[in-house]
Amino acid sequence: MTKDLAREKELKKMELCDACAGIQRNWRRAPGHPELVQRGNRKESRGGGNEVTVTRYQCDRCGTAWEYENDKQNLHAGWSVVGR
Repeated sequence: MTKDLAREKELKKMELCDACAGIQRNWRRAPGHPELVQRGNRKESRGGGNEVTVTRYQCDRCGTAWEYENDKQNLHAGWSVVGR
């Protein structure tokens, strides 16, 4: 089993609260929800000298860990679930 497949199965087992389930993933500028608590951020380099900010959040209600990628050149950046 590849690492990506194992991670995909782990994420499928996770139960999201209603607020987290309502977050639109992979769409820049989509809103989060009030119970997401910021846990830090980092800069990542993308092709062509483009640097983006990735901010980590955790839901106080269900414990789901999220990352928000703010890449102004990629409309499909945005929210993604990264675990618990």
